Amino acid sequence: MCLAASCLAASSLSLNARAQDARAQDVPQYTDGPVTDVEYVHVEYGHFETYIDWLNSTWKPTMEAAKKAGLIVDYKVLRATPKTPDQPNIYLMITYKNMAASVGDNGDKSAEFEAVTEKVIGSLEFQNKKRVERGEYRKVLGSELVRELILK
Repeated sequence: MCLAASCLAASSLSLNARAQDARAQDVPQYTDGPVTDVEYVHVEYGHFETYIDWLNSTWKPTMEAAKKAGLIVDYKVLRATPKTPDQPNIYLMITYKNMAASVGDNGDKSAEFEAVTEKVIGSLEFQNKKRVERGEYRKVLGSELVRELILK
């Protein structure tokens, strides 16, 4: 009888602990932070400096104008050493305050960002012509949105 009572007491303690764990899991242990659009680019051998020139002359001024307009929080260019030729060697990162501020299918600021881009670079037709030219020596492998989680 004592053994049965001990087992019952132990199992009720276990149930209480599991209930507390479940309640703790209902409360997020993080806050949603900024959203970063990461673009994966592979620049062909021998064209790295040409691409860097374009980043400095066109992409950076566009990002600075977007930052000044309050459309982005920050931007970065990262260089990578790919293990295979089909992996990116450049990462372009644009950070937005939140998902609603991001540009593209998920964001609300596409029109404002396009206006800044046209002001800095030129018409959409001109931008598309230049994209085709860059396509001769670089390939965009893809992109993704990632969100920072600020741990509590």
